[in-house]
Amino acid sequence: MSETIHFDEAAGKRMVKWYLTPDVVKQRKIVLSALNLQSGEHVLDIGSGPGLLVEDMAAVIGSNGSIWGIDISAGMIALSQKRCSNLPQVEDLREGDATSLPYGKDEFDAAVSMQVYEYIDDIQMCLTELYRVLKPGGRAVIVCTDSDTQIWNTTNLERMRRILTTLEGHCADPRLPRKLAPKLRKAGFHNIKHDVYTILNSKFDENSYSYGLVDNVIRYVSGRNGITAEEINAWADELRRKDQEGAYFFSTNRYIFSVSKPDADMMP
Repeated sequence: MSETIHFDEAAGKRMVKWYLTPDVVKQRKIVLSALNLQSGEHVLDIGSGPGLLVEDMAAVIGSNGSIWGIDISAGMIALSQKRCSNLPQVEDLREGDATSLPYGKDEFDAAVSMQVYEYIDDIQMCLTELYRVLKPGGRAVIVCTDSDTQIWNTTNLERMRRILTTLEGHCADPRLPRKLAPKLRKAGFHNIKHDVYTILNSKFDENSYSYGLVDNVIRYVSGRNGITAEEINAWADELRRKDQEGAYFFSTNRYIFSVSKPDADMMP
C-alpha cells in the first residue's frame, strides 16, 4: 500500500465538501452513465469513501437492488454508514482491502472503483479479485488519474516540479492509466472501453475541485523532500495571486475504463 493520506473526522468532513463540488458531482454522473445500472442489480463499490456514489447508485437500482461497499479507512466507512443509514438498498459498508474482497465468487452484476487502484501496490491482485466477484457477463468501471496530466499555471516551474514529484509519494502507481488495459486483459476482462473526463478550473474558489486539492497538497507535501512550510505556502499564495489577476488555471484528467467479464459460455 502506498503512503496514503489518512482521514480523521475533520479530514473526512473536508473530503465530503470537496466531493460535493460541481467538478466531482459531474464525475460521479459520468461514472453512473458508464456503469449503466439497471433496476434490481447487485452492485459493489470498491473504495466507497463517504458514500456519495453509493447514495447515487441506490436511487438508480431501486428498492429491489442491493449495494455493498468497502473502504480501507474506518473514518470513511463511518461517514458512509451515517449517510446511507436510511437506504434499504445498502446491504453493508465495511472496512476492506481491494486485494482481498470479502465476498464470494460471481456475486455482483456490476462494480465500480474510483481513484483507488493507483494507491495499491498489487494492482493485478485487485483486478483478479474484481473479476472473481463479478457474475459472468458482469461489468465494472474503474477510474484513475495519471499524475502527469495534473497542471497548474505557475511561474516557478522548478518549485512546481518538486511539489508534484513529492506528491506522487502518496500513490503506489501515479501513472497507472497508461498501463491498465493490458492488466485488465490479463485478469480476463474483455470489451475494454476508454474515456476521459477533464477537470478544468479557471478560478480558485471553494466550489472548485482544485481549491480542496491545494489544501491536501499543502498537508501532504510540507516537510517532505526538503519542501518547507514556507515554500509550499508561497506556492499557494502564488495561485491566489494568479486568481486575482485572472490567470489561474488548473487541469487534470480522470481516465475511465469500462470492462466486462465474459459470459459463462465464453469462458475457457
